Amino acid sequence: MIGLIALLTILFGVAAGQTPRPRFEAFEVATVKVPDESFPGRYIRMESDHRFVERNYTLKGLIAAAYDLNPKTISGGPGWVNGDHFDIEAVTPGSVRPTHDEQMAMLRALLKERFGLAFHREKKEFSIYGLEVAKGGPKLKASASAEVPPTVGPGVVYPDRIVLPGRNATLGELASLLQRAILDRPVVDETGTMGRFDFDLAWAPDESQFGGDVPKASETAPSLPLFAAIQEQMGLRLEAKRGMVEALVVDKVEKPSGN
Repeated sequence: MIGLIALLTILFGVAAGQTPRPRFEAFEVATVKVPDESFPGRYIRMESDHRFVERNYTLKGLIAAAYDLNPKTISGGPGWVNGDHFDIEAVTPGSVRPTHDEQMAMLRALLKERFGLAFHREKKEFSIYGLEVAKGGPKLKASASAEVPPTVGPGVVYPDRIVLPGRNATLGELASLLQRAILDRPVVDETGTMGRFDFDLAWAPDESQFGGDVPKASETAPSLPLFAAIQEQMGLRLEAKRGMVEALVVDKVEKPSGN
């Protein structure tokens, strides 16, 4: 019997008495609707261990989040793809909180099922930012615990200041968040720096960030602008250049099906 339990543990990663982790392939139930026009801002977050909520995103924004892309690298489809906004409320399987990657896998399934999304990928040249190690080397703090779930964000908005926390995060994960949610062009991790780090990046935002949803900081803001802050606080820099990145071209899409 002990040998059988050991074999099951090796095969399935679950010891006797433990609950296996759910397969986060699709939401159990989900509603898609037009948002309240009075709702300010937009967000995607887990509001409990099993309640996924998205507010006020366009379909292009949802595709960018689900497929980890900068919106500028998404093309094709009718005009409403970047004009109409949607809210999503969904229940995730089981009682275990899904990771960010698991949430996005379920969002991808919803986009295919409810919006009939079909696309192809191709390499295209864009204006990008290369995330590089600055002169003097990186100023990075190794993660305090490998057991902490890897996270970057969500950012906390203060008057004249944004604070972006990262825990047990790679620089690739930082670049990913910068390109899909903050900056106005793709970001490519070119640091060559491995490992996982903890940080709290603070800066004064401008109108080119967050799709214009966050007000520009005042001239008297105590924090540095993002490009200066990331160099001073992390020993990294964002270099503007041209580069080839993977783009997504929408081949087919339709208004969402009924809930």
